[in-house]
Amino acid sequence: MRKDFSLSGIKKLASQTLWYGVPTIATRFIGYLMNMALPFLIAQPAKTADLSQVYAIIPFLNVLFTYGLETAYFKFSQETDNKKLYDTLSVSLMTSSLVFIGLLLACRGPIVRAANLEDHPEYITWMCGIIFLDALSTLAFARLRQENRPRRYAFVMMSSVMVYFLVVLFFLGIMPAYVKKHPDSPLRLLQAMDIGIGYYLIGNLLGSLVKLALLLPEWKSVTWEFDSRLWKRIMQYSYPLVIVGLGGMVNDMLSRLVYQHVVDLPVEQAKHELGIFANVYRLSVMITIMIQAFRMAAEPFFFNQSKAEGAQKMYARVMKFFVIACCFMFLLIGLYLDVLKWFFTLKSKAWAEGFYIVPLLAMGNIFLGIYYNLSIWYKLTNKNIYGAYITIGGAILTIVLNIALVPRLHYLGASIATFVCYLTMMIASYVLGQKHYPVPYATKKLIAYLVIVSLLVIVHQLIVHLYAPLWFSITTATIFFAAFAFFISRVEARELSKLPYINRLVKSNQS
Repeated sequence: MRKDFSLSGIKKLASQTLWYGVPTIATRFIGYLMNMALPFLIAQPAKTADLSQVYAIIPFLNVLFTYGLETAYFKFSQETDNKKLYDTLSVSLMTSSLVFIGLLLACRGPIVRAANLEDHPEYITWMCGIIFLDALSTLAFARLRQENRPRRYAFVMMSSVMVYFLVVLFFLGIMPAYVKKHPDSPLRLLQAMDIGIGYYLIGNLLGSLVKLALLLPEWKSVTWEFDSRLWKRIMQYSYPLVIVGLGGMVNDMLSRLVYQHVVDLPVEQAKHELGIFANVYRLSVMITIMIQAFRMAAEPFFFNQSKAEGAQKMYARVMKFFVIACCFMFLLIGLYLDVLKWFFTLKSKAWAEGFYIVPLLAMGNIFLGIYYNLSIWYKLTNKNIYGAYITIGGAILTIVLNIALVPRLHYLGASIATFVCYLTMMIASYVLGQKHYPVPYATKKLIAYLVIVSLLVIVHQLIVHLYAPLWFSITTATIFFAAFAFFISRVEARELSKLPYINRLVKSNQS
């Protein structure tokens, strides 16, 4: 009996995605809980705008600080001595990080003014620390992934996020109530500093410091030897990835970064809408969690499997399972939106705005996840410049649509820009990929799945618009979700029956 190597590879990828996914999901979920706490800690969305602005800047700078070294490490580890490669990249990363952080601190004033952070210039200083520490952790994490050590990866990530969580919990959740009951406590001095929401950044900074400390064994193995020829080859491979990364950040973050500058509103109203939009954007986090967890495992996996027999068929099957998983995530968000809305407005009705754009953002993020899946073609064929072209096109489209739509439609316009951008990038990558590295994706079936879940969410919204009790919304959502699960179990019965644990559910449904 011939062994199904493709399925074996998918099982391995699923296992590693789980290990990378657990800390990623836990990290994002804890961060999600802290974000969900904002409506309970801060009554007015406008007061969260400055924090949202800082977290819109950080991803851009992370791309510059790491300049594609992760992907380059996976690529060149297949053909170069790993010790020499890791040493060369570590020297490059340390040197460039010191230079970049110096320039960033020197430009602190202009950054504060450009981001409208005059009330909190200290946010930029703390941001610089976060970026610097995270950059130095990049290669160590890549090494853990390349060496298939997801358990250590999970431990470091979880330790970091727990520090972050505990700092925010103590200073924003516990300390204010304690000082109120014990006004003579020394903690009143900290309370008097009135850092407020800035503790989110302080917690993040301390978490990043713990993360780097736990990764010191990976740094201690560096002998600080630098191979200039190897470095030049790596830079030739990596520079398009910097463009891809920056373009990706434009597509993902630009709407929040420039919102106050584009929308034609008074400052306070603009901050209010930015706070609302940033909060609503986070509700699509379950999609992005799965995408990030998948990428952690998939990138080294795809490179390692690229020379295996039947690699393209395996990539096609991975895509199918990925899209199915995304469909279920989309239904969880879209069908149970009323539950999320009820929760967010328990303390203040001011947070009720903007929930109608969540499904649009969630589907846009699915397109982004599919694009990441498709992008393996240009990474495997050394055609990263095509990735740069696609991303630049997406970035231009994002800028134009934000300028055109946000003044008229506000955050709905920003959401449409995100949706259209990711849809366009996905289609462009698919068309070019099939020319340069054909993969037999089940395109028609996957499109059908995405259309079905979109229709289910739209129909559900129309039904609850006519009859709005929360219990009815939850009941109909559960029926729709179960119907789609049954549909998938029938259509994909043959594939699902080969997977452990899931095969039992499929067989029970068929019996």
